[in-house]
Amino acid sequence: MLQISALKKVVLFLLLGFLIVAAIYYARPFLVPLCFGGLLAMLFLPLSRWFENKKIPKGISILICIIIFLVLITTIIGLISWQITDLATESKDIENKIRKMISGVEEYIGANFGISKKQQQEIITDQAQGNGSILSNVGSFATGFVVDFILVLVYIFLFMFYRSRIKTFVLQLISSQQKKNTETIIFDIQKVSQQYITGLGMMIVCLWIMYSIGFSIVGVKYAVLFAIICGLLEIIPFVGNLTGTLLAIIMVVIQGGDTGMVLGVVITYLIVQFVQTYLLEPLVVGAEVNINPLFTIIILVLGELVWGIP
Repeated sequence: MLQISALKKVVLFLLLGFLIVAAIYYARPFLVPLCFGGLLAMLFLPLSRWFENKKIPKGISILICIIIFLVLITTIIGLISWQITDLATESKDIENKIRKMISGVEEYIGANFGISKKQQQEIITDQAQGNGSILSNVGSFATGFVVDFILVLVYIFLFMFYRSRIKTFVLQLISSQQKKNTETIIFDIQKVSQQYITGLGMMIVCLWIMYSIGFSIVGVKYAVLFAIICGLLEIIPFVGNLTGTLLAIIMVVIQGGDTGMVLGVVITYLIVQFVQTYLLEPLVVGAEVNINPLFTIIILVLGELVWGIP
């Protein structure tokens, strides 16, 4: 009987898990902007309170926070656009180098695997035709992104403006014996989220500076662009900055960089990772949030299947 009861609990737990994942998956269009809005609202809450303590009305304080958020995003986009504009001036040269590399790969495949260039081009053409629907959805994706971004801004304002009512509503759902514990949990959630997100933002800025200096010393063209990419990809734990560095190495190879330059990029990555792991994360991010690498990667894979990039 005990074994049957334990098995029943496991089955019910797994069923509940599948139901939660299914609900999260099908409610994605609603939940993604809502979650980002709530997360950013917690991030800007201390700043809004600071403005409110200066006798600035709550609504205006929240609007100032949203404007600061928009200015930060605009600055990042401006930096990326500045570097991409410079990169576009060499697009023809880069295209020719890519064509030579592709031609070399085709010759290698033909010589070692017996697949002629014509057969390789037919395979690529078939794949391109299969991906035509993906390219046709770019416009709808951009439209959806703009709508979701506007929703996030609206949610940020409403979450921050009605924060007292939301907290009161949550406490009303809890029994009187658990209200004190619930208030403690809500406070801890706000504190840890703010510390982690703020620390992550500061660490990304530090990574931008370090990668920019390192890539510039090595001689990588558009060092600032790849520094920004490596820093922003730090949002994805354990995988992001490695992906950014691989992109930098690929661009170095395309630009005709030698082995020494590639080795310099790798050394820059290793030095930055050492500084990040042993100095930045303990000092800037802190030890409030301990992330296990195994479960982080599992959640990343599962999260990508359920919500994609968000």
